[in-house]
Amino acid sequence: MASNNNDKEKNKYQSPLTQRYASEEMAYNFSERKRIITWRKLWIWLAKAQQLLGLDIREEQIAEMEAAVEKIDFEFALTEEKRVRHDVMAHVKAFAKECKSAEGIIHLGATSCYVTDNADLICMKHGLEILLPKLARCIHRLKGFAEDNKGLPTLGYTHLQPAQLTTVGKRAALWIGDLLMDLKNLERLKSDLRFRGVKGTTGTQASFLQLLGQSEKVRMLDAMVADYAGFRDKVFVICGQTYSRKVDLEIVSGLAGLGATIHKICTDLRLLASFKEIEEPFEKDQIGSSAMPYKRNPMRSERCCSLARHLMTLVNDTMQTLSTQWMERTLDDSANRRLCLPEAFLIADALLITLQNICEGLVVYPKVIQRRIQQELPFMASENFIMAMVKSGGSRQECHEKIRGLAQLAGGVVKNEGIDNDLIQRIKADPYFKPIHDQMDELMNPSTFIGRAQYQVEEFIAAEVDPALRPYARDLAGTATVEI
Repeated sequence: MASNNNDKEKNKYQSPLTQRYASEEMAYNFSERKRIITWRKLWIWLAKAQQLLGLDIREEQIAEMEAAVEKIDFEFALTEEKRVRHDVMAHVKAFAKECKSAEGIIHLGATSCYVTDNADLICMKHGLEILLPKLARCIHRLKGFAEDNKGLPTLGYTHLQPAQLTTVGKRAALWIGDLLMDLKNLERLKSDLRFRGVKGTTGTQASFLQLLGQSEKVRMLDAMVADYAGFRDKVFVICGQTYSRKVDLEIVSGLAGLGATIHKICTDLRLLASFKEIEEPFEKDQIGSSAMPYKRNPMRSERCCSLARHLMTLVNDTMQTLSTQWMERTLDDSANRRLCLPEAFLIADALLITLQNICEGLVVYPKVIQRRIQQELPFMASENFIMAMVKSGGSRQECHEKIRGLAQLAGGVVKNEGIDNDLIQRIKADPYFKPIHDQMDELMNPSTFIGRAQYQVEEFIAAEVDPALRPYARDLAGTATVEI
């Protein structure tokens, strides 16, 4: 059977990150084409700056380079790389093939890391610029969810055991709090990101000093190229052959921290789905299980947890790479970084797309929540009963002992017979508690057990959430779609 080229591609491993999960814009940001176009722009910026500083570089040479920036013969470059065993030199030759008059000035005075490292920094900066609005949208969607449910009582859990009541909106505010820390951290990383610049083979700028003859001109060259690249006044003053791999560690740590946050949120949602209190979106034709047709599995949240787990492991790659860079540089960072850095951004991108989709379609089941509260509330209300009895003239210690005995009996019925908690019926049947029988409904009102949760949500949104979202006001529209 004949097969076309697309069929042949299926014979090769393809990353699920680009095939299934991440956006087109993030996939392009770390694509081979974007990478090589960025290399060529770096060569053009270097030539422009060198020309302005007095080197014999003609306008027509720069113009020819600019016209050829996207004319990339990948097959030629691959053939050259196989021959010379050097990817940068292979692409120097591929670029020179398209702009012959500029052949002698391409990569003038530079080392390979001039293009490889600076391009990586540019792509990471662009990657953060893609992620930040998506993170803001997730926070914005959860903000709406928290506002809508700020006063809806629900069981709180400590040790995954029922504890004092909280509200559905207050729990969502806890999620938002972690995401806000991630937002601030990624904003800081983007703001602090610096350009490697024009530094030469060991970072001393010796080749450029030889070309330009003056130290001040070399400093100006560094600043000019950084400015062209969008890093005005943000260039490393010192580095070795590469920028410090500590930068990669900080960036990936920030992305992994976001992954941990989303893992926690989606774990909570998976647990709540198992309680049937809250569900993520479930589409009309969606199948939860191939064997059990009734299943409504939280597959989006499960996907987030799965991807986040891999993202969190990538921090170890960057720590190992940083710690094993000998002296000014060793090349054992290269292959690892080709995998680690794009994957970290692609996974973070996929997580935010999926989380936004989840948050835009969360479904709350108040009656289920209320039923679960009623199963536990009689025990939680016991302190209220004691206080009411004391106000009616009873003894605190005697009342405590009475309720303790009834609670033990009710708990035994729940565990041993599998029926509902009947503590309230037992209290109502005991003449000792007659002074508060007409207060029972009021004492059992769930809204009296949530403290300041509703007001905390309102104050949190006004003080922290809205100010953090203000810079992204133009980026908050649009919905997120999970295709598969």
